[in-house]
This record gives sequence, C-alpha cells and structure tokens, in this order.
Amino acid sequence: MAPSYSNGNSNGYGYSYGSSSGHRQSATTSYYSTPYDEDYSSRDHGDFQSICDDIAAGAKSLLRRMWAYAQGPGRQMVWSLAMRGGHQLRRNMIRRRILSLPHLLVVFWMVVMLWGERWTFSNKVRSCDWDHWEDWPPGATPHHLIFVADPQIIDPHSYPGRPWPLNPLTMLITDNYMRRSYNQLQQVLHPDTVFFLGDLFDGGREWKTAHGNFDDPEWAKDHRPSQEKKYLKQWHKNYGEVYWLREYSRFGDIFYQNWNLGGVFSGPWQRGRKLISSLPGNHDLGFGAEVKLPVRDRFSAYFGETNRVDVIGNHTFVSVDSVSLSAGTSAMKDRVDLHGIYEPVQQFLGEVKATKRRAVQRELRFWRGEIDQVTFDHRVEDLDNADYSRLPTMDVGEDAPDFPTILLTHVPLYRDPGTPCGPMREHWPPTKPPKGQTASVFPDHRNAISVSGGYQYQNVMSEEDSVMMIKSIGNVKHVFSGDDHDYCEVVHSDQKENVREITVKSLSMAMGVPTPGFQMVSLYNPVDSQGNPFPSATKTIQTHLCLLPNQLSTFLTYAVLGVLSLLVLAARAVLVPVLKLEPFALDPVQNPPSAVLPIFKAKTETDDQDVYHLKSTSSATPASNLPSARTSTRPRGPSLSHGLVAHARNASPKPKGKPAPGKWGWGQNRGPRIEIRRDGYYDKARNDIWKPASRQRSTLGLIGREIWTTSWRVVWMVLLFFAYLAHQG
Repeated sequence: MAPSYSNGNSNGYGYSYGSSSGHRQSATTSYYSTPYDEDYSSRDHGDFQSICDDIAAGAKSLLRRMWAYAQGPGRQMVWSLAMRGGHQLRRNMIRRRILSLPHLLVVFWMVVMLWGERWTFSNKVRSCDWDHWEDWPPGATPHHLIFVADPQIIDPHSYPGRPWPLNPLTMLITDNYMRRSYNQLQQVLHPDTVFFLGDLFDGGREWKTAHGNFDDPEWAKDHRPSQEKKYLKQWHKNYGEVYWLREYSRFGDIFYQNWNLGGVFSGPWQRGRKLISSLPGNHDLGFGAEVKLPVRDRFSAYFGETNRVDVIGNHTFVSVDSVSLSAGTSAMKDRVDLHGIYEPVQQFLGEVKATKRRAVQRELRFWRGEIDQVTFDHRVEDLDNADYSRLPTMDVGEDAPDFPTILLTHVPLYRDPGTPCGPMREHWPPTKPPKGQTASVFPDHRNAISVSGGYQYQNVMSEEDSVMMIKSIGNVKHVFSGDDHDYCEVVHSDQKENVREITVKSLSMAMGVPTPGFQMVSLYNPVDSQGNPFPSATKTIQTHLCLLPNQLSTFLTYAVLGVLSLLVLAARAVLVPVLKLEPFALDPVQNPPSAVLPIFKAKTETDDQDVYHLKSTSSATPASNLPSARTSTRPRGPSLSHGLVAHARNASPKPKGKPAPGKWGWGQNRGPRIEIRRDGYYDKARNDIWKPASRQRSTLGLIGREIWTTSWRVVWMVLLFFAYLAHQG
C-alpha cells in the first residue's frame, strides 16, 4: 500500500478515489478524521464508559446487598427492636405505674413550669393595667404609650469567654424572657404607641459593615479593653454584615412580629398605633468620637432617622441621637475631625423648633379634616418676576400654638454627682437620713447614677450638651432616657428649666438588675381646633413603672423545689422495703421477646423419665408464652416451687437412629434438651405469661435503685417539658 504522501490510492491530503471500476468513492478529509483520531476518540470514550459501568455495577451491587439485608437480618433487627420497645412500653403503661408518685411529681413540675415560664408574666402585666393607676376626668380618652429601654439582645460580644453551650442557652433564655414580657405587654395593655430608647443590640457597633472603613482609628486602638482586644480579629472575621442582618431579624422576631398581638386598631380618638425604634444607643453605634459613620448609616437605613419629631397624643416627641451629639464636646474634638459625627445632630437641633411647629400644624389639619400637606396655587409666573417670599408653609411663625414637648435621649442628662434617684431605684435604695432630718440625703452616691465614663460609654451627657438640647428644643416638659438599666427619677436644675427626667428600666433580665420593667405613660391633652389647650388641662402626662418577674427568683424557686422533690423520692425509696410497697423500678428482662432467636415448644419425653407438669396447663406449654429458654445437656436439679423444670431423673441411654414419632429435633439428629429457666415464675393474672423471678436483692440495693430510677424519670420528663416551653418561646 502506498504511503499517504504518494500518488497511489490516496493523495497527500488524504482524499480517497475510486478503484479500477473508474467510479470515485466518497472522499474524507484527514484533518477532521484520521484512523489515529478515531482510535484515540473511541478509546477515550471506552474508558469513560467503562468507569461509568463500574460505578453503576457497584451501585447496583450495593443496593442489592442493602435490599437483601433489609429483607433478612435488617427486618429481623427492626422487628426485634420494635418487640423490645413494645414489651417495655407494655410494662410501663399500666395504671399503677402511670399513677405512681414520680409521675405525679412530673405533673406538679409541669404546673410549676407553666407558672414560672408563662402565667407569672401575665399576672405581673395585668397588675399594671391602665385603670389601676390612671386618674383622668370622666370621659377622658388618653393615649396609651409604653417606653422599652435597653433590650440589648445578647450576642457573642456579651460574654466572649463563655463556652459554646452556655452562650446559646443564655441567648435563648433572655430572648424568651423579653418575648414573653412583650407579648403580654401587647395582649393585656394594648398600647397605642411603643417607643424604644436605644441599645437594641449588645454588640451592634462591633459587627463589620459591608461598605466603608470599619477599622478603629489609630488614636482609639488603645482605648479598647484588653479582654476585647484578643477577640477583635475573630469578631471582624466571623461577624459582619450578614450576622448583623441575622441579629436584626432576631430583634424583629421578638418585637416586630408580635406587634399585632395588641390589636389592629388604636384606642378611641387616637390616630392609629405606632412602633418607633430609631433612637440609637452606645451599643448600637458607639459613643462620641468613636462612633463609626458606616455603622450609623446602617442603623438608620433599617430603623429610621435617628433624629426625628413625632406628634402623639397632642404631645410633641423629639428624639435626639445623643451618642453622636456627644462627639462635639469630647476631648478628641480638637485633635481629629469629628464634624461628620456631630454636625447632623446639631443641624437638627438648630431647626427643631420650626420642625415642631410644622408637625403640630399637620396634626391639627388632620383633625380639622383638611389636607395635612402644603398646597400651591396653580398659576404661571415669569421666573424673573416671581415672588418667593409668600410661598405656602406649614410653619405659621413663633406665635403658633405648641404642644407639650417630651425629649427622648438614650444617655441621661447631666446632673450633679450624688443626685439621688429616688426610692424606686432597685440596685441601691436611698440612704436613710440621719435622725431628725426629713429631707433626703444629698449627695447620695450609692442611690445616684455615677457621673463617669469609659470605653464607648458615658453614664450622663455633658452639662453643655444637656443645656443645649433643652434650650434648642423649647417647651420641654418631660425627659425619658435609658442606658442605666435601672429606674431613676430626678428634677433638674433651673438651668435645664426644672424638667423632670425618668430613666427607664431595662426590659432584659441580663442587664444586672434583678427585676426588669418598662415605663407606662398616659397622655391626655384636650385642645381646640387651633391647638390651644383647655384651661382645665393642667397636667397632661401620667407615668407608671411596671415591674416584670424576677427571673433569678424563679430559678431559685426551681432549685428549692428540685431539692424537695429529690427528698420526697428518697423518702419513698426508703419506705418501699419497710412498708412492702410496690417498687417503681422494673426488674430487668433476662431474655426479652425477640424475633431473631427461635423459640421452641417444650419437649415431651415418652421414655422412662420423671417429668414434672404444671397442674393448670397441658403437657406442652405454648411457645408464645415462653419468653426465654435455656439449653442444657445435663440435669439442673430440683425445680422451684413457683417455676417449672423439665429434666430427666435417672435418664437411661437412648437408642441411636431415627427419632420416634412425635419427637422433634434439629435436622435428622435429636436436638439438645430444653428446660425453662429455673428462676422463672408463672403469672396467672397476665394471660399465662412466664416472667423471670425477681432476684433477691439487698435492702440498700433496692433503695438505691428506686432513688435512681424515680429521680431519672422525673428529671428527663421535666427537662423535656422545659425544652418544649423554651422552643415555643
């Protein structure tokens, strides 16, 4: 055959022509297909197909083995386990065990758990109902408002050194506490408005943002406590924008999702229900010069504008981002540029009086049935001759009527060190005055909010910022703040217009105050169509502190009742052998029913043997009534008075060969001799069931076993019920 480059049957380019017949056959280009390429392709395809065939064959073989196992030993194992479980359940589900003392204790503990985890919240909130403390004239229609301070949901920042199981458990318990409190707050009190006073998160300022510079500035890196420095890299790596969004969703699951439990409609003559949670705290943004702008932008994007004016119940509420405002008076103001932090707040305060007037006019327009927005005349004017001085506006001037103003700030206003907080402060009650003194002790440092600060916090604002806020807002009649976690009520100095301030308790049980709470506010300010108050309206606001359950006291109650329960079970265990009581602990099953091992009928011998028969049964006991059997090739001795033993006395040798008719064996050979366990007894009350006899135990062993069995039964059932309540929230 000529080579591919010759002038033989194929030319140099691989075209094949016809043979001696003179007809040209189909030509094929060797560039696209050559014998070598075809061989390589087919070989590669064959290898791949071989691999697929091997995998398919292996999978089929595995499935066949699994099916064979499921049809044989697997089915027997499952059936055996089901038989064992059913047998154990049958032993337990009898009336004397169901109505026993351990199960009665479990029922008692369920009632205790329902009280501690559900009913006590309802009782506490119901005791604070509005009609228990409101004092308005007959026919009044007050606006019901509630302040919630420092929920500060627990996260990895809260207890960085705490091991894994404890930290999630702490988060679960504290979340459930706030959820139950808030649910009862909505269901029982039906507030028209709920305000949050900051610190919604505990570590919100630490979770890295998706955009912007999140690193601490060089001058602030040494400010962080040493115990936090070693976790900083881990926080920035593991807890970023995605984690913060999960925390936002977690906050919403507790508070937003359950908002409608308070109903859809507001009280009579109110403009609807509101929930406002845009006021930030130092745990949300940081404090002063160390507030990070990307963190604040993220907070305002999800919760709303941090500086705002709301007219509610004929009162004007002014929310001020005091943690950002404090940057303007910080020690770092002259060293670094902080304008981006405090200037938006100062600009808001510079315009807040006009903002208040516009908000009041919109409210009055609504009640008069007018359009609550600015309307412009439809006319065409030349731009050069247009008069811009008479544009319509909601601000009718400084002489316009104003509603009583309530200032909301996360950080309390400045007060002199040692200013007492009053008798309702839980952490440190007031110091008793000396004998003969009627006025309260001043200064009383233990009853006061400490005038101090530290990393990312300051207990009170500077006096300069406090005075500026009061003067800029004007007509401030009341201040509500958070941050301190405990209740504090003070009347400020003349410089701050003698305004009364209440620092609201934290709603969380993890904020260092044993008894959490929230502040209830009733607003009633009747006005005419122009916003002027009636002469009889001298007091327009009433407040009440509502205390929630002391969870530490609840846990202490659980501990005391737990010890008493163990003592009761121990006393019962001691009385079992003394009074011959029925033991709670079941005897262990020597050979429980099984579908894996065969169970045979008892043998019947026709030779010369002495066979003992039970009088109430036939010579052959049904196999279904034999829970266990033991094989033996030698006599076992005399039978027990309550059992049955089948064995031969003076057994004579047996002839070899085929067994006689009626005999049975394994295969063609006689099987081993079978006897019923000599430690069994016959139960006439349980359908002829053979049961293993109780082994003789010592009194101490019986008592110990009773204590362990009954205690374990109560513990796991109670913990399971507690887990169910915790899962339900």
